[in-house]
Amino acid sequence: MIKKVLVANRGEIAVRVMRSCREMGIISVAVYSEADRRAMHVRYADEAYFIGPSPSSESYLNTDKIIHAAKKSGADAIHPGYGFLSENAAFAGRCLEEGIVFIGPSPEAIRSMGDKITSRRLMTEAGIPVVPGTEKINSEKLALEKAREIGCPVMVKASAGGGGKGMRLVKNEKDIVGAVRSARSEAREAFGDDSIYIEKYIESPHHIEFQVLGDQHGNIIHLFERECSVQRRHQKIVEETPSPVMTQKVREEMGSFAVAAARAVNYAGAGTVEFIVDDHLNYYFLEMNTRLQVEHPITERVVGVDLVKQQIRIANGETLDIRQDELLQFGHAIECRIYAEDPEQNFMPSPGVIRHITEPLGLGVRHDGYVYEGYEIPLFYDPMMSKLIVWAGTRKEAIARLRRALYSYKITGVKTNIRFLERIMECPDFVNGQYNTHFVDKNIDFLLFPEKHDEKIEDVAIIAAFIDYATKIKKREDKIFSKNGKSNWKDCGRRISFMRY
Repeated sequence: MIKKVLVANRGEIAVRVMRSCREMGIISVAVYSEADRRAMHVRYADEAYFIGPSPSSESYLNTDKIIHAAKKSGADAIHPGYGFLSENAAFAGRCLEEGIVFIGPSPEAIRSMGDKITSRRLMTEAGIPVVPGTEKINSEKLALEKAREIGCPVMVKASAGGGGKGMRLVKNEKDIVGAVRSARSEAREAFGDDSIYIEKYIESPHHIEFQVLGDQHGNIIHLFERECSVQRRHQKIVEETPSPVMTQKVREEMGSFAVAAARAVNYAGAGTVEFIVDDHLNYYFLEMNTRLQVEHPITERVVGVDLVKQQIRIANGETLDIRQDELLQFGHAIECRIYAEDPEQNFMPSPGVIRHITEPLGLGVRHDGYVYEGYEIPLFYDPMMSKLIVWAGTRKEAIARLRRALYSYKITGVKTNIRFLERIMECPDFVNGQYNTHFVDKNIDFLLFPEKHDEKIEDVAIIAAFIDYATKIKKREDKIFSKNGKSNWKDCGRRISFMRY
């Protein structure tokens, strides 16, 4: 039985995993770098071990140091969180070799789904629809030939990619060679693997993913979908469930395919099968993330299942205690990611010391964070500070609740994207559920420069009010607007200026 878990991560996900461990009576162990000596996850854990300098390559990504800390602490299991080593098949294998339980899927499953080309082939063999595309491509000439066969627009993607890295949209054949070169260069830098492939670009796509759970006894279920189409540079910003575009028929079909995808690699643990969906609800397998997702709390809230506890129980060899026909979606949940960044400066990270923080409270509000007053956000890691999750009985109520929560969320000392998120909740396309992955680009002016829109609305209201006022005055032959029986519009102009400012 698992009695002590080392969390090989930092920030809000480390704290979140430790909370479930505490509820299960399991001892939690933190690891930390030089930059994280005063971090929340270090304070919250039952034990904490220093693992090296601030750069992640010398600490959180150093397999030897993580394993050493686990052995020194006596931890019998490691939870990788997300990011860092969470989808590293070699690390999962190393844990097994050292007699430490890896709370996640097998190295083979991680390896199979981590390579986009291999996963596409496996899904095709399993009868799961995939986006038309190619196998691995190693030459620019072949890339151009395949792009012509498929037909532009196409996506050039890194085989070992993720997070939008090594990905290029090509709308014209003449741009394919340059896109291949830049994608391969970025993939080589990010993943140490410059393999690429090409697939058809789906116009106006929705990014919809299904949460799956599988145990070591062959039982696999899905916990419905999450709509993740509000993205910036292929990174998710806002997620919700249920999806506003989903029908029950399509939900059942996609859920069945998600289970089939997990079964194709004998999946055990929590994972996410991602689909791309067009305007007509045609759907295609995109990829599988063999880990917990950042947005998992909205599924937990709507379905009523603690996914971290399920991960631990599965790693412990227990049988899933949930049946597919027992699961229901209840209400609506939305999550938004709070970043230390400056939207007005091209979303540049904004490290610094948190001077003041007021976290949102109230019915149906969950806050997964790790910063506190006096904490200094380091330069070395992702600038996400927290996740704000709300739940309500309907989508309309959930949006209203999230607006209220964002309004009451105050952070000083660093720039944040809170106001940007408020504008998303006010944007008609989002409110009406009529959005896809182009949402941010389409509405960027509304989201970044609200004063322009507010000023236009204000100007129209002022002018309309003045015209109405001036008309009434003119009819009464008021002396302010009339001189010798003629309208004095110069005086009116002064009145407009006075009313406006």
